[in-house]
Amino acid sequence: MSGWAVETRDLVKTFGDFVAVDRVSLEVSRGEIFGFLGPNGAGKSTTIRILCGLITPTSGVALVNGIDVAKDPEEVRRNLGYMSQKFSLYDDLTVEQNIDFFAGLYGVPRERRSARKNYVLEMARLAERRSALTGSLSGGWKQRLALGCAILHDPPILFLDEPTSGVDPIVRGVFWDLIRGLSNTGHTILVSTHYMDEAEYCNRLALMHRGKVIALGTPAELRHHASAHSLLRLDSSQPLETMRALEELPGVVAVAVFGGGLHVTVDDPDATAERIRRKLAAAGIEVRRLEKILPSLEDVFVSMIEGEERRVA
Repeated sequence: MSGWAVETRDLVKTFGDFVAVDRVSLEVSRGEIFGFLGPNGAGKSTTIRILCGLITPTSGVALVNGIDVAKDPEEVRRNLGYMSQKFSLYDDLTVEQNIDFFAGLYGVPRERRSARKNYVLEMARLAERRSALTGSLSGGWKQRLALGCAILHDPPILFLDEPTSGVDPIVRGVFWDLIRGLSNTGHTILVSTHYMDEAEYCNRLALMHRGKVIALGTPAELRHHASAHSLLRLDSSQPLETMRALEELPGVVAVAVFGGGLHVTVDDPDATAERIRRKLAAAGIEVRRLEKILPSLEDVFVSMIEGEERRVA
């Protein structure tokens, strides 16, 4: 058996001429929270579905708990739990009935079902809602129930595919508390997300773009990758005109919209800030704020995406 919880080597998945996963190689340690980060269409969900044995890779190797997903997908599925962004729950069943159904589906031994059900109800804080119709639950409560159903058979590895899509930040925070609790009990968790704040909760991240892993490391390591440049926060009276004005300005590496302002990646913050002020003043654009800031993971990701686009252009 492989020493890794999950391992891939040159993993490829194509659909006709479209390459959805492009030579992805990575290793995930046991007990790790590992994140796939990237925009929609980056290949995150396809990679996870291959690892779950739901689709067959075109080429390459994928091992989950030491089991080859192409050779024995059924055994792979017995070793994992899977939760998608579209919760596979039955709205016309109660919370308890959904748990009972999935306990049978996952083959939980009858003598363990009562204990596992009580564990899930307590873990997901659903004990007081056990008799409620699932269809009457809010998105956040459905999310907790879906997670509970995915771990009924106590799998060593859990795959969460965009699990917090469509729920508010407070609910997402509660959900991540549950994930950290599972990690602390030794479960390996792989999660895909496009929320940059969620990436901070992961031990390591794979940043994906157009099916490729363009960066791999801890959140701190990825930020360090961006330390070759400095970042300026710029608020002006005319953001779009400001972006056009700065595109060819010496010292400016990249300009990206961030909230109501701009983040400007530069080589020399002091010298370039002065050039920015002069350029915008000449264009009749008011500078309301211009200061050096620390890069966020979103800044790092945008910078890497733009660098990758320039490389393949």
